[in-house]
Amino acid sequence: MQVRHVLAVLFVGLCWISSAKAAGFETRAALPAPELKAHDLSGATRTLADYRGKVVLLNFWATWCPPCLREMPSLERLRIRMAGQALEIVAISSAETPEEVKAYLSKMKLGFPILLDSDSSNTRRWKVFALPTTFVLDAEGRIRHVLTGPTEWDEGEALAVIDGMLADRPGHANKKK
Repeated sequence: MQVRHVLAVLFVGLCWISSAKAAGFETRAALPAPELKAHDLSGATRTLADYRGKVVLLNFWATWCPPCLREMPSLERLRIRMAGQALEIVAISSAETPEEVKAYLSKMKLGFPILLDSDSSNTRRWKVFALPTTFVLDAEGRIRHVLTGPTEWDEGEALAVIDGMLADRPGHANKKK
């Protein structure tokens, strides 16, 4: 029953978000991110510590969410554009089974990690109320920016946020592509 409640809340949030454009990025004080513990599609457990030292774009999404599906190709283009840089794109599928996610991925090839949040525990812990919601974390695992709603990740404000985060990494220069 809990998963259904989360799905209902996410659906209401999705309807609200999809009726308007994403309002832009919310900049956050550099506070530690909540715990993240999820399984990838091979069953391996992943945590934020797996990505320490990199800027992390953590995207909460679902295969039934049209705005989520519209932004997935831009996340893949961003991954390709930023190859070789200290950026990790991680998508976490909320309240879905591995079979549902694999069915989508059989049609849309993505080269970044997909994690499963089948019980929505991460979705709740991160206080995600609408899909897609994306958190941009610095190399120390602190949330720096949040975007509720879809965007084109390989252009405009989104690309500027990612470029800025990469340039701000201590002791690392951002190689422009």
